[in-house]
Amino acid sequence: MLSLNNVSKNYGSFCALKNINIEFVSGIYGLLAPNGAGKTTLIKMLTTLLFPSEGEVLYNGQNIIKMDEEYRDILGYLPQEFGYYKNYSPKEYLLYLSALKGIDRRAAKEKIEELLRLVALEPVANKKMKKFSGGMIQRVGIAQAMLNDPKILILDEPTAGLDPKERVRFRNLLTELSRDRIVILSTHIVSDVESIANEIIMIKEHQVLYKDSIKNLCKILEGMVYETEVDFQELEIFRKRHISLSEKQEEGKIIIRFICKEQEESPWKRVKPSLEDVFLYVYNDEALERD
Repeated sequence: MLSLNNVSKNYGSFCALKNINIEFVSGIYGLLAPNGAGKTTLIKMLTTLLFPSEGEVLYNGQNIIKMDEEYRDILGYLPQEFGYYKNYSPKEYLLYLSALKGIDRRAAKEKIEELLRLVALEPVANKKMKKFSGGMIQRVGIAQAMLNDPKILILDEPTAGLDPKERVRFRNLLTELSRDRIVILSTHIVSDVESIANEIIMIKEHQVLYKDSIKNLCKILEGMVYETEVDFQELEIFRKRHISLSEKQEEGKIIIRFICKEQEESPWKRVKPSLEDVFLYVYNDEALERD
């Protein structure tokens, strides 16, 4: 088990994270918040790139800072951008990293073949990465994070820049990897975690606002999400009265999905809340501030 106990991180007088208490067991966790909310600070503390100003991070009861190399041996990390050599093939690159990690060459070769099969890169194992798509590079990144068969796999905005097909493949891969390890996926893209995460962690105002299943989080808006048709000339007035979640144009009218806490009106259709609805609702004030 990985746990954060009363963890805070300060940069001078600025508090980036305050009094964080979270426990992780095997499964996929979606760390969901807008950019600048503290996701990356939390990730860096979990990977020992930053140390808490207060509190401690424990793995099976041991402080990860004191564990030092013992902790890093069970950790796999894919940052937003990882360094790789474009003129290397995936096999050459992974062999190089294995040598840096002190993995026996024979064992490394067997592990790399297994990982390249896992991330569906066997056919291009010996091709130079300079011709790879963004999705292929991210799969190389997953393979490098898995070289030491980690118990904890941490991924920071891993699907940025990927096309829809690559993102689906990536999510399927994470589901397979999470069977016997902790997988923490930090993102601001709701669809990346909606179909695969066991639990969602939402951070707001530098604190954990929610840590719960998607089903329970969607209950926050139960009976409050609707869809209806609105004329163009009425749209601005409607937006001022209700929180707009999504809008699309159909046959000269706007189909709007929105939140209303008051009694519904006759043309409205009540719909089932989604995680994206909850995200937009929770961070609605922050979106307005950014605008």
